[in-house]
Amino acid sequence: MSRQKRILSFLQSREAEMLELLGRFTNAPSPSTDKPHTDRFAEMVAEEWRSLGAAVTVIPQAEYGSHVKAEWNCGDESILVLCHMDTVWDADETRKRPFRVEGGKAYGPGVYDMKSGIVQTIYAVKALIDLGMVPGKKIVVLHTSDEEIGSPSSRPIIEEEAMKAAAVLVAEPSEGPGALKTWRKGVGGFTVSITGRASHAGADYERGVSAITEAGRQILYLHDLTDLEEGTTVNVGVVRAGTRSNVVAEQAALDVDVRVVAMDAAEKLLSNMRNLRPFDPRIKLSVEGGLNRPPMERNEKNLRLFRLAQLIGREIGIELEEAGTGGGSDGNFTSALGIPTLDGLGSIGDDAHAVTEYVITSSLPERAALLAGLMLNI
Repeated sequence: MSRQKRILSFLQSREAEMLELLGRFTNAPSPSTDKPHTDRFAEMVAEEWRSLGAAVTVIPQAEYGSHVKAEWNCGDESILVLCHMDTVWDADETRKRPFRVEGGKAYGPGVYDMKSGIVQTIYAVKALIDLGMVPGKKIVVLHTSDEEIGSPSSRPIIEEEAMKAAAVLVAEPSEGPGALKTWRKGVGGFTVSITGRASHAGADYERGVSAITEAGRQILYLHDLTDLEEGTTVNVGVVRAGTRSNVVAEQAALDVDVRVVAMDAAEKLLSNMRNLRPFDPRIKLSVEGGLNRPPMERNEKNLRLFRLAQLIGREIGIELEEAGTGGGSDGNFTSALGIPTLDGLGSIGDDAHAVTEYVITSSLPERAALLAGLMLNI
């Protein structure tokens, strides 16, 4: 039996253990903006790594939950695995919808995005330890607490660890039925603030300068910056304007989401946003914001990792495909630094951020085996 098949067999025999740990993790709430709960979950994750003999560093944060770094094995180079511990769900959601397994699927808040990816990473290393298979590189697993809100405190740590790594593996959920992600769009956010002049809509209409009229023109212009063929989208998702129907609106504000496939498209779009000008010269207009995640571009470094994953997958009877997505992850940061990055190595399931999110339970050992194989072969 090949090494890879031995790893898969080992993990399949421990699927029940993996589900038990996934249940404990899922039932432990960890909202991005709830530091006490996320700190408690971070300690649970840290304890699992300590039980495997890993060197564990808990990295406390003033505003967000603690981050956890686990290091196993030794070597001059490392492989960095990224997992985020935070979810989009409020703390009481686990009381309403506790973890359950039904019809070969596991359900619960954050089970797919991405508590299952954490479990798979832990068991990938456990398989290598128990089977006596030693990678040629140090394995560094970084668990962060703020990915769902843009990684404001973890980004510098992620980038620092990535610069020491030969490759970065991201245990985010797969795309569709198991595809790995070789690219992700970059993500940006802007607020366009518009100031006109208020006046009485009946007695003094002509003296007014409507911020709402200007907002309407700006919305049409901004949406026209979308280029689907290029992969660029611009969406005004929130509009705040006006006070009463009998007042010409003095103030308006637009919250704008932008997505780009490549940095050259990002630079062009950023220039358009920075140079936004009012249609009505009497209007004052300002723009705040920028690109908070650079694009993870589909490049040869990332594709080499994908091809290696394909070979490992075929050894255990899995045919892997590549894909990309408009959503960002912490892999965007590492790929933009030029570090080979492969994303979507987490579980197979669907409905991230929805009450119906689920994981296919049989995918847990398979994806952990794939991750372990990458650790051995990079």
